[in-house]
Amino acid sequence: MPPSGNDSTAHIMGYDLLQTIKQPADLRGLSYDQLNTLAGEIREKLIETVSANGGHLASNLGTVELTIAMHRCFRSPEDKFVFDVGHQTYTHKLLTGRYDRFDTLRQEGGLSGFPYPPESEHDVFFCGHSSTSISSAYGISIAEKINERDHYTVAVIGDGAFTGGLAYEAMNNAGRTKNAKLIVILNDNNMSISPNVGAVSRYLSVIRNSKKYFHLKAGVERAVNKVPIVGKSLSSSMFRLKTDLKDKIYNSNMFEDLGFRYMGPVDGHNIRSLCEVLEEAKHIGSPVLVNVQTVKGKGYELAEKDPSVFHGVPKFDPETGEPLNKGKTNFSDEFGRCLCDLASKDRRVCAITAAMSLGTGLSEFCERFPERFFDVGIAEEHAVVFAEGLSKGGMIPFFVVYSTFLQRCYDQLIHDAALQKQKMILAIDRAGFVGEDGETHQGLFDVAFMNTISGFTIYSPTTYAELRHDVAHAVYKDHNVIAIRYPRGGEPTLPDDFVPTYDAFDTYGCGDADVALVTYGSIFANACRAQKELERQGKRVKVLKLNRIKPIDRSVTELLKDCRSIFFFEEGVRDGGVGEKLALLLMEAGYKGDYHLTAVDYCFVKQGTIPSLLRQHGLDAEGMIKTVGSAFDG
Repeated sequence: MPPSGNDSTAHIMGYDLLQTIKQPADLRGLSYDQLNTLAGEIREKLIETVSANGGHLASNLGTVELTIAMHRCFRSPEDKFVFDVGHQTYTHKLLTGRYDRFDTLRQEGGLSGFPYPPESEHDVFFCGHSSTSISSAYGISIAEKINERDHYTVAVIGDGAFTGGLAYEAMNNAGRTKNAKLIVILNDNNMSISPNVGAVSRYLSVIRNSKKYFHLKAGVERAVNKVPIVGKSLSSSMFRLKTDLKDKIYNSNMFEDLGFRYMGPVDGHNIRSLCEVLEEAKHIGSPVLVNVQTVKGKGYELAEKDPSVFHGVPKFDPETGEPLNKGKTNFSDEFGRCLCDLASKDRRVCAITAAMSLGTGLSEFCERFPERFFDVGIAEEHAVVFAEGLSKGGMIPFFVVYSTFLQRCYDQLIHDAALQKQKMILAIDRAGFVGEDGETHQGLFDVAFMNTISGFTIYSPTTYAELRHDVAHAVYKDHNVIAIRYPRGGEPTLPDDFVPTYDAFDTYGCGDADVALVTYGSIFANACRAQKELERQGKRVKVLKLNRIKPIDRSVTELLKDCRSIFFFEEGVRDGGVGEKLALLLMEAGYKGDYHLTAVDYCFVKQGTIPSLLRQHGLDAEGMIKTVGSAFDG
């Protein structure tokens, strides 16, 4: 695999040092040369494992030295580390006793790709969403202070996460606190998932220019501290004098305005420098922000050149960087093409993303229609309200967002979208099971919370053709807020004899059967396979596929009310889902038969392949056959 040509972490055979690290305390007996060697071994292990399992690569390669320095300077788990998003914690896992299981990363029953408290006492919080770490860490630091525990709390947050407003709410609150042992490490790599945008990115680029000043200051402080007897007190006096003079002569930076003592920037790939600044931060005694500059993808040339591509990757060839399953189309890409076609014909069409242009298939739209493309950073709440403003001005905005991240916008969807009665279209990517990213990323809740909001229309296409139809219908036929939700990956294979109508629902199978299988979205393909097998067994079943899942067409109840058994299968949470809504409508229509609902029930779904997760929850064809067959076998 090609390492960076001038990198000290060039290809190293074996994991001689890494295998000896059973707990963070083992780092403290190593020299800085050995720590640099360890960093190289860790990078090799990261590339080896992620190329085999898929996962987040560039962000982890960029934080190797930082994580080593943190574990050398602090005493985890007594000192608490809170990682923002958590997709950069692979090195943390390797240094906290999980090396022997690291090959199971993101595999079913294996290590999570994010911090996961059941795995280790060194993982403090479940996390997978952005901009939360400072709030969490501040809460821990206050609890430590109240309980008179002399421990540090360290929040690690990326510059991309600083585009989310929650980070500033936390900074504003925490900065007023005295004597809390809170250290915020800003991992400043000038890259989130998509290139950073906006005023925060420009501001950080200005701060980076002060690096020479920090190195000079650190050198002077080291020299003064070596002065016998008076060195420590002299250094403290100089620190206070320097701060007072700077506050009088210059304007303080943004972080200091929020009440934090600012330190940096420091080279995030120099372990010695990192340890020096972290040790200094420990002695300040009030909230500190340490600006650490890193290179995303560090040590793997392909990832350094294109960190966005190597942010989250499927299995790939480490020599070439090419995906092993190359060339397959997916719903994200198909949606992007569809939106470009519409935008080329209608200048009102706009696209909004929250730092996810690549993941949501908007790269072509960004290039072709830059004046109508808006990356708002990791600020989903703002994106919804901004979209409504565009709509009020006569545009047709699409907010393109993963299902899991739409969860952050519930208030805005009610107050700033539905109540305004303006057209806005939510393109909800990764709806349903997403696989190996686990509990924090499964797209299982969007239908349930949108079902509670008046005025929403929701479509759940099964095929690319249906997706295109729904997008066009949303633009030119529907009103108010329209959601179009589609799964991760490609379209399923449907029976040759299925003919879509593009109406509110479709039917398939034995039209006069008194047993009905009802579903929507991609698992309709599983329902078709189940129907075929049941028919082969002599069991007559019809399948009803909901294309528009909110509002449910009232004629659906007419079609189903005479069935003796109805089986609803839903790739989403049971409570508040479409299956529960249909049951209520049937009850109101006087339905007297049996109604069975299979959905995700009272659990958060761990990582696993999508086929495995469907099987576990009875949503694959075999599970449907078993469940529906009970109507005939009982």
